[in-house]
Amino acid sequence: MTNEDAAAVQRAWDFRKSSRRSFLIGSAAAALVTTDLACTRFIQSQRNRTRILPLDDESARARFPDDRWILFPGYKTSWEEGLWIFNSLQPVLSRRAQSAVMGYSNRGLDIDNVVATMYRYVENFRLRRLYFYGHSFGGMVAVEVAARLRTRGIPVELILLDSSPSSRFDVRDKRMFEGVVRLYEAGVGVPISLRGTYELGERIAHKNERTWSQIVDQTLEQVSPLAPSSRLIQSQSSYIYHFDLLPFRGSLGDTKVVFVGNPHDRVVDYATARAGWARELPLNVVSVDHVTEGALPAHASPQWNPGVYQDIVAAVQRRYVPFPRGGGVQRAVVAGGAPDGGPAQV
Repeated sequence: MTNEDAAAVQRAWDFRKSSRRSFLIGSAAAALVTTDLACTRFIQSQRNRTRILPLDDESARARFPDDRWILFPGYKTSWEEGLWIFNSLQPVLSRRAQSAVMGYSNRGLDIDNVVATMYRYVENFRLRRLYFYGHSFGGMVAVEVAARLRTRGIPVELILLDSSPSSRFDVRDKRMFEGVVRLYEAGVGVPISLRGTYELGERIAHKNERTWSQIVDQTLEQVSPLAPSSRLIQSQSSYIYHFDLLPFRGSLGDTKVVFVGNPHDRVVDYATARAGWARELPLNVVSVDHVTEGALPAHASPQWNPGVYQDIVAAVQRRYVPFPRGGGVQRAVVAGGAPDGGPAQV
């Protein structure tokens, strides 16, 4: 065999080994991608219905079996981050009630379904007292749910609004926000890749509000299988865009409303939101003076600044949430199951 023949045989052998290695690497990569897609589909499918997610607290359960703090999460907030938010406040919240988080369906924000889920939850656990925590845009949802529950004889004692806009005009990034709404109402979905790019750009643009660690964490959360669906996010945008407080003026009964915010907020205009809630709900707003001074990010961030928020929530509870002393709230018993769309999943 000549040297040229030997070289040709060696090249053929090397190619065979290389091809087999490439095939195995490619097969392994394809298997990982397939598994990831399957896991993503499974996780997303488990979130296609509205659920109320309880926080496990044996002490609060024993002391307050009939009382609940309910978190209505903010824009683009996943179920896991909602639980994280309330876990950070649990040392204070547990002084008055058990806690749970409203988990919005990935099929989109459906207020009828949220109300029905809340109603069924109250009936199932025979709750006596409700306290709502509206995280960012979740404050809008909390107010509407409280007003609609009251028509069913279920009053809400207190709504705490954490940096919640009173209307779309309080949202600072109006151009991008309105674009998302137009796409949604035209039936166009936003791909997750574009969402991830926007999330990263938005957070870098507001770098002074976040550490680099927070930027990375929040961006990755929005492109993970645990993230809210694009449909949910777009429907939340549409809800904010069309939200009107006027129909709820006078419909909250004696529910107390407390607004908490930060003048350095770059997501929601603190001054206009604070004034808007006080102006539109004059019979219910009892305080707009609590400021999350020192919080970073400045917008609705108890999970990042538990100490700041715990002090405020403790002060609000001392002033507006007395210790339960037995007895129940008189509620109308409505035949026919849950309101606004039939039975709800809990």
